[in-house]
Amino acid sequence: MDRRSAIELLQQYTKSESLTKHMLAVEACMRAYAEKFGEDVEKWGIVGLLHDFDYEMYPTPPDHPEKGAVILKDLGYPDDVIYAIKSHADWTHCPRQSPMDKALFACDELAGFLTAVALVRPDRKIEGLEARSVRKKMKDKAFARAVSRDDIVNGARELGIDLDEHIGFCIRAMEKVSDQLGL
Repeated sequence: MDRRSAIELLQQYTKSESLTKHMLAVEACMRAYAEKFGEDVEKWGIVGLLHDFDYEMYPTPPDHPEKGAVILKDLGYPDDVIYAIKSHADWTHCPRQSPMDKALFACDELAGFLTAVALVRPDRKIEGLEARSVRKKMKDKAFARAVSRDDIVNGARELGIDLDEHIGFCIRAMEKVSDQLGL
C-alpha cells in the first residue's frame, strides 16, 4: 500500500478531474490530521485519496462505497483502511470508531465545500480564505446545495474539534496542495 499504487487505482476508476481534485483535497486534510494526531500519515492520506475512487462507476448507495471496499479487499488493502472508507457513508451502517474514521467523515464534505467557496472568490484561490467567510457561505442554502452542512458540523463534533478550528485547519492543509487543486 503506497501512494503511487493508490494514484494508479484512482486513475483506473476515476476520469473526472473535479472528483480527482476532491480526493486530493481530502487526502491533504487527512495527512494534516494524521500528523497532528501522531498517526500514520501515509495510511491516512491513502484513505483520503481513495475514499471516493469507486464513485464514478458506482455512484448510488449502497454500491458506493461497498463495491470499492470489495475491490480494495481483493487488492490486499488493510481492513482498517477499508472500514474507514466504508464508514464515511452513513448508509453502510459502519459506525465511525477510530480517529481515522472520524477524520475522513469530518474532512470529506468540508473539503468539497471549501473548494466551492474558493472557486467563487474573485481570485479563485483558497489562500487567505477564512473560517468566518466559510461559515457565512454555509448559511446560504442555495450555495453548493449538494453539500451537507449537517455532515460538516457533525464531522467536526465527532472529531472533537471546534468547527471554526476545523475549517481553518482544512483550509491550511488544502493551501499546501493548492496548485494540484487548481486553487
